Amino acid sequence: MSLLYGVITGFIFGFFLQKAHVLRYDKQVGALRLIDMTIVKFMLSAIVVGSIGIYLFKDLGLVELSMKSTSLGAQLVGGALFGVGWGLLGYCPGTAVGAVGEGRFDAFWGILGMICGGGLYAVAYPFTKAYIIPIGNYGKINLSQITGINHWIIILILTVLAILLFRFFESRKL
Repeated sequence: MSLLYGVITGFIFGFFLQKAHVLRYDKQVGALRLIDMTIVKFMLSAIVVGSIGIYLFKDLGLVELSMKSTSLGAQLVGGALFGVGWGLLGYCPGTAVGAVGEGRFDAFWGILGMICGGGLYAVAYPFTKAYIIPIGNYGKINLSQITGINHWIIILILTVLAILLFRFFESRKL
């Protein structure tokens, strides 16, 4: 049943990606060049709505959080690889799949890159586990634990910051 929930939410998220026009190559390149903030606004909205939903379900006892360890080394290396791939292709992994769904077959390169990258990660995992993941490994932490502030206050601050960013982007026509 959980697999079905994943498929359903994946289709819903893909629908919203398509409706927000973030699957378009020009929007992707515009975000990379910091001249079109459509994708940034979409992702900030998804983060705020997701945070509210996840913590509401957590507080109601409907879900348990299973956080991954925070490793600055792994996040820096992974983020750099993600950024290089996005910059070269013009699609991130989710938008590559959505773009293929819209008939943009150039995005197949992104899917091929994801498959190859997953395979390379599996091969390199022993090295990564020994030398990359231990760099800046803080364990399973979140902002609420670090700051000692209730998670709802952090979500409220995040929401206000997102709204202020949206207004800034609109005032600059970004």
